[in-house]
Amino acid sequence: MKQVTFTARYPLELAHPMHRALIESEQLSRVELLLWGPTEAVTTLCWYDGPKAAVRELLEAVGSIERSALVAADGGTYGFLSQREYELAASVLELVSEAELIFLPPVTFLDSGRVRFQAVGEGPALSEFYAALGEVIETGIERVRPFRRGSVGRGGSTGRLTDRQREALAAAVEVGYYEVPRTGDTEAVAAELDCEPSTAGELLRKAEAAVVIDSVTS
Repeated sequence: MKQVTFTARYPLELAHPMHRALIESEQLSRVELLLWGPTEAVTTLCWYDGPKAAVRELLEAVGSIERSALVAADGGTYGFLSQREYELAASVLELVSEAELIFLPPVTFLDSGRVRFQAVGEGPALSEFYAALGEVIETGIERVRPFRRGSVGRGGSTGRLTDRQREALAAAVEVGYYEVPRTGDTEAVAAELDCEPSTAGELLRKAEAAVVIDSVTS
């Protein structure tokens, strides 16, 4: 069994209303979908990296929310939400429901427009899902590793990484920095991140070191 961390970028017309609001928010940059209940109930527990007032404003964009409870903690705000529906694009929900995979929390929404999530399953099923999702939205793979039960709840990427380091790794994968032979360099990564090549190189070195340390100690 393998555990894969996927990244995706939704076009605005397919993005969840809360994610569209996050992209436009000046106070929030990250939402983590931590837990979700049965599809019929659509109950979710999220964490937002900002104050309750900003979260309330963000949730106004989600018309399906019937009840919500917000609690400030852990440097941000937890939100327990009850919705009529998930409000994700039907084409994406169908792929998720039909995939012979298990999806692990958290699902992380970033103000860059990207989503990061994990799936566990056998190689052919993971490849089939990746190919099918790539036909609907821009999709990438950030990390592949053997599944271990101790990894559940730890996240697809090491917790040692900063958001910027994760973005650097994702950009490196996209431009072919880790292909053999390499098809992209630090200049290409820097262009994706809108920073200097020296900054991109430093981000990659620190991120790679964190991933190696996590791999040998987990």
